[in-house]
Amino acid sequence: MTSKVLIVVHQKTSVAGHVGVLLEERGYTLDRRCPMIGHQLPETLDDHAGVVVFGGPMSANDEHLDGICAELKFMDTVLASDTPFFGICLGGQLLARALGARVYLHDEGDVEVGYTKINPTETGRPYFEHSEHFYQWHKEGFDVPDGASLLATGTRFPNQAYLYGDNKLGIQFHPEITLEMIQRWTAGAAHRMELPGAQPKEAHIKGFEMFSDSIDRWGRATLDWLGLRGSPRAVMDAAD
Repeated sequence: MTSKVLIVVHQKTSVAGHVGVLLEERGYTLDRRCPMIGHQLPETLDDHAGVVVFGGPMSANDEHLDGICAELKFMDTVLASDTPFFGICLGGQLLARALGARVYLHDEGDVEVGYTKINPTETGRPYFEHSEHFYQWHKEGFDVPDGASLLATGTRFPNQAYLYGDNKLGIQFHPEITLEMIQRWTAGAAHRMELPGAQPKEAHIKGFEMFSDSIDRWGRATLDWLGLRGSPRAVMDAAD
């Protein structure tokens, strides 16, 4: 059994944030790749225990970009494998597109930037026991792919989380966010703070103070049910 988790990011300086911390705590090695700067994606997932695809400033519709084109093709590899997949924001949108669903801008140009409440569906309620508030940073949303189960809805963007099969999870929000990432995103992309629907920076900081502990619990539970409970070495060490 492998102890590597494939981490797909979209900018040279992107990090795996708190999701990466949780995976490393479980004994996984993070195999970080950024197709947008030319990193190759694996042809099979035989050497990986899981895949996490993070967000980025580009769109899942940007097939003219070599990196996005490569990731859309890579979704065929993901779907052909039993390996757990966790798609965060752009990652969830890429999987949705690969499954034939639409990725689109809000009709009135609204964005979700800051902490919002999501609403679990009846199917999704067991998956959101620990938190219903999450950090958002996006201007596009996704339709639910055919054959997937809608797990959570939202106000501006109606589809917030879906499950395809047993272990292919796509979400719109950012459970990986850390306080340092909030500081960096709100400074480096300050123009997004002026868009309709965006919350002021102070609300981002307050939201982190209020919800980071419950989101941490949600993240741990989510990795558990996806099947990323710990690398073989970590499990053996825990049993000693």
